[in-house]
Amino acid sequence: MTDALRHGRASLAFSFFAQGVAFALLVTRIPALQDRYGVSDALLPVFLAAVPILAGLGSVTAERLVKRVRPSRLLRWSQPVVLLSLLGAGAGDRMVELAVALAAFGLAVGVLDASMNMLGVSLQRAYGRSIMLGFHAAYSLGGIVGASLAWAGAHGRLALWVAYLPVVAVLLPAVLVGSRWYVDGQAPAVPGEPGKDKNGHEGGTVALRLLLPLCLVMTFAYIGDSTVSNWSAKYLQDTLGGSEQLATVPYNVYMVTTLLGRTVGDLGVRRFGAVAVVRLGALVAALGFAVVAGAPGPWVGILGFTLLGMGLCVLVPQTFAAAGRLFPGASDAAVARLNIFNYVGFLIGSPLVGALGDAWSHRGAMLVPMGLVLVTAVHAGSFAPRPDRYRGGHERPRTADVG
Repeated sequence: MTDALRHGRASLAFSFFAQGVAFALLVTRIPALQDRYGVSDALLPVFLAAVPILAGLGSVTAERLVKRVRPSRLLRWSQPVVLLSLLGAGAGDRMVELAVALAAFGLAVGVLDASMNMLGVSLQRAYGRSIMLGFHAAYSLGGIVGASLAWAGAHGRLALWVAYLPVVAVLLPAVLVGSRWYVDGQAPAVPGEPGKDKNGHEGGTVALRLLLPLCLVMTFAYIGDSTVSNWSAKYLQDTLGGSEQLATVPYNVYMVTTLLGRTVGDLGVRRFGAVAVVRLGALVAALGFAVVAGAPGPWVGILGFTLLGMGLCVLVPQTFAAAGRLFPGASDAAVARLNIFNYVGFLIGSPLVGALGDAWSHRGAMLVPMGLVLVTAVHAGSFAPRPDRYRGGHERPRTADVG
C-alpha cells in the first residue's frame, strides 16, 4: 500500500466530511433562510425541489465531463463552489440572490457527489478491500458537526452569513490543499472489457438494464432516509404524543447510529461479504419502520428510528461500490448515473409519505418505505462480486495516479 493511496484516502475522507458539514448547515437552517428572504410557504417547496433536480443535472454533467476530465479535478473545483454558494445563500438580501445561490449549490453538489463517489470506488478497488463505508461515515460525522454548528448559530441568534463565514473560511482552503492528494484509479486490464486510457479516461459503457436493480436500491434507500429526516420529528410529536423537545431526538439518534454503522460496516463487508451486509441492513431497516408504525408511544418510536439508522446506513455506500464492481471499465459513468437516483429518492420520499399520511394515516404511511426497503433485500444478490473479476475474495487492484 503506497503513501499516495493512504494520502488519497485521507484527503477524500476529509472531502466527504466537508460536504457533510456544508449540506447540514444548509438544510438545518431552511426556516432561517425562508425568514431572511421572505419566501412564502407556497413558494418554499419550489426552492427545495429545485436543489435536488439541479443536483441530478449536475450528476449527468459529471458523467459527460469525466470522459475528458479526471474525477479528481471535478471534485477539486466543485467543492469550493458548494462552499461559496452556501455562504452566498446566507449573505444575500433579495430572493433572486437566493435562487442563484441555491442553483449554484445544486449543480455543484451533483458534480461533487458523483466525483467523490467515483474516487471512493476507485480507491476501494486499489485497496482490494471494502473502505467505501468509511468515506460515508466521514460524511455522517460532518453532518453531525454541521447540525451542531447550525444549532449554535441559531441559539446565538447569529446572522446566517456570520454563522457560515468561519466554517467556509476554514473548510475552503483545507479542501483545496487536500485536493493535491486526490487519487484517480485506473481500471484493471480485464479481457474483453475496455478500461481507462493512459490519461485516466474511461472507454467502457454502462448497460442500464444491468444497473437498474442498483438504481432501485438507491432510490428506495433515499426514500427511507428522507422519510426520517423530514417526518421523524412531526411523527413523534403528532402521532406518538411526544413533547416538542423529545421530537428532536429521533433524527439525532438516527444520525449517530448511521455514523456508528458506517464506521464498523467495512469490517462487516470484509468478514461476511456485501450481499449479507446489504440484506441484513435492509431487514433491520424494514424492522425499524415496522416498529415506528406500530409504536405505542414515543420511546418505542425512538427505538424504531434507531434501528433505521443501523439498517439504512450501509445501503448507499455499498450500492456505489457494487456499481463499480459491475462496470470495472466504466465505473465513473456508472457511479454518476447511479447518483441521479439519490436525488430521485430524495424528491419522492417526503411528498409520498406526507400525501399518504394525509389521505390514509401517518402510521400506515410508514409501511410504504418499509415495503420498499424489503425489495432491497430481494435485490441483495446484485451486490455480489463477479467471480471473473476477483481473485482470493478481493478485487483486482488498480494502479493509481495522483490527481
